[in-house]
Amino acid sequence: MNIAFVASEVVPFAKTGGLADVSGILPIELTKLGQNVKVFMPKYYSVDEKRFKLKKESWIGIIPIRVNNKIHNVQIFKGFLDDSKTEIYFIDYPQFFHRHSLYTNDDDEDERFILFSKAVIELIQRLMWVPEIIHLNDWQTALIPLLLKDNYSWDKLFTKTATVFTIHNIAYQGNFSKETNDKAEIDIKYFEAPGTIEHEGRVNFMKAAISFADIITTVSEKYAQELLTEEFSFGMHTILNYRKNDLFGILNGIDETVWSPKIDVFIPQKYSYKSINDKELNKIELLKMVSLPYVQNIPVIGIVSRLASQKGIDLFIDSINYLLSLEIKWVVLGTGEFRYEQKLKEIAQNNLDKFNVILGYSNKLAHLITAGSDMFLMPSQFEPCGLTQMYSLKYGTVPIVRNTGGLTDTVFDWDAQIFKGKNNGNGFSFNDYNGYALTNAVERALLNFKNKKIWKQIIQNGMKPSFAWKVSAEKYISIYKKALAKK
Repeated sequence: MNIAFVASEVVPFAKTGGLADVSGILPIELTKLGQNVKVFMPKYYSVDEKRFKLKKESWIGIIPIRVNNKIHNVQIFKGFLDDSKTEIYFIDYPQFFHRHSLYTNDDDEDERFILFSKAVIELIQRLMWVPEIIHLNDWQTALIPLLLKDNYSWDKLFTKTATVFTIHNIAYQGNFSKETNDKAEIDIKYFEAPGTIEHEGRVNFMKAAISFADIITTVSEKYAQELLTEEFSFGMHTILNYRKNDLFGILNGIDETVWSPKIDVFIPQKYSYKSINDKELNKIELLKMVSLPYVQNIPVIGIVSRLASQKGIDLFIDSINYLLSLEIKWVVLGTGEFRYEQKLKEIAQNNLDKFNVILGYSNKLAHLITAGSDMFLMPSQFEPCGLTQMYSLKYGTVPIVRNTGGLTDTVFDWDAQIFKGKNNGNGFSFNDYNGYALTNAVERALLNFKNKKIWKQIIQNGMKPSFAWKVSAEKYISIYKKALAKK
């Protein structure tokens, strides 16, 4: 089937988070499964035309897009995803997309993604290509189902097109003033009762997609369940419960051609479960790189994370005094909120033999932390899917996680499974969002680490399953068929 995949960021062209990883590999996997996929994204300043061999589609010419009663002349560039057969089209409008970051707090943030959404629709029109599915991702693309219903309802090209909307993180919804409705030239009836795009007196992009997309998906089964509750939905639980029969969770996959200890180009010692003892050489190299002393049989716990409250960094810092009293080395890699960065630097300066933090992001170091640590901590307040716990499982690095979202779907507490008479646990988890629950999970992991037979079983349980994207892509094809059946 013809699938238009629309996202505001796509690896390797532009990335701020997991959305880009999904957008960079899911279309490729869909293509491998016989689907005809075209990807659409903005052409940011950071997108290098020469590096990615992009070609301006001069035959299309200028596309005039009207936003806020002004005409904006858009151009189109074309490339391919990762040397595959999957085409990717870039919406080029420097006035909106050549900025210091992908997303901004600028006054025209709404106009930027109204223009992107309209330009995608009008580009598809000019391509004379009929998509059976338009797959949309997060708030930046969330107006498209409504625009098709309202502004572009006249075009029979889209008569049989179904829309699928994926929520990667409901905390970011695209909330703007009522005037945004006029900027997008959307009929005021959609803002007024029953308020299909209105939330607390403002235009809510994400609510528009939840209201009008044929199918809604999230990036894990547990997160789909959580979004029906007031606690996790950021105000969207009412409309999501109304659409719950059209709501599905599909766990993200990982790229096992990049994230595998057997072939990882970023680690000094490759290994598998059969050669798991070789993993220790990566630990030695990691500690050397971050200037911490190596001590045999003392575990290393790694954290690779955005330094934000969503990721549980506040909970980690609140618990740090007790955690530092345990026989553990800590390595943290990340960037984020200034207050957390400063506090972690202070902790590192006061604990030179046990704790170090590297502020920023290094792909090489992220791989080495994953391979060189014994355990991996993710105390997330909420986690729609999470990829790093899947990486850590693949690398035999035992995850310690809070029991939420995609972490629940992938990490099974060893002690809880043993209590049930099973020995298929692959990590350690905790439920309550407090310091006692976190430190208890770390202590349980530490206790089991000392029993080498048990620890090897936990590692094997984690390394055995595949998280390859092919499985997830097959599930998306099934969802696309459901969306078409609805049409």
